[in-house]
Amino acid sequence: MEPLKAGAVALGLTLDADQIARFHTYYEMLHEWNTRFNLTAVSDYSGVLTKHFLDSLSCLLALPQGLTQQRVVDVGSGAGFPGLPIKIACPGVHLALVEATGKKAEFLKAVVERLGLSDVEVVNARAEEVGHAPRHREAYDLAVARAVAALRVLAELCLPLVRPGGMLIAMKGEDPRVEVADAQTALRTLGGRHRQTMPVVVPGLGAARHLVVVDKVSATPGRYPRRPGVPARRPL
Repeated sequence: MEPLKAGAVALGLTLDADQIARFHTYYEMLHEWNTRFNLTAVSDYSGVLTKHFLDSLSCLLALPQGLTQQRVVDVGSGAGFPGLPIKIACPGVHLALVEATGKKAEFLKAVVERLGLSDVEVVNARAEEVGHAPRHREAYDLAVARAVAALRVLAELCLPLVRPGGMLIAMKGEDPRVEVADAQTALRTLGGRHRQTMPVVVPGLGAARHLVVVDKVSATPGRYPRRPGVPARRPL
């Protein structure tokens, strides 16, 4: 786990022995479950450390004040990225992992239990449904998402979950300027405003990475998100 420890330092984070041990157990569970279910295309040791763990932690670069008691929701969590690495590195956050696929949600619950993580909820449902649930709607300080959808679609899945004054961090690869431009109508409609797009360097990863930061500046109209599947079929 030394590459993970050194990479975290390069990102401005310090991981203690307990956190490193949790990441190691997380890797072991990911590797084991991936032999039975298709959780991720990247399951080799160095790939997981760089492309999953460090890449997930890189979104904290958009939060220079750090995370303490904030409520965080990871939309389309998959095998737990970026939500679970954030929780391991910032144990004080209250985390919800939204994942529609049953087997992936089962894996997330197993990891949370095995790692002994508190204040983590796995929500096995579509984001379009969760966005209308009273205890989730506009209940989070921060929404994060990685490799889920284009920003104009992602905004409809995430912003209804974020309180006014909160923010969305969308993790993207190559320069997303066109994607951000295409999302302006959606952001205005949903109560969001693009703050910045940050290029980030993930230690050990040669590919380009960007963080698109969106502020939630007003409440999302009650009709959003639309029915499951509609945001993707008919983006705003």
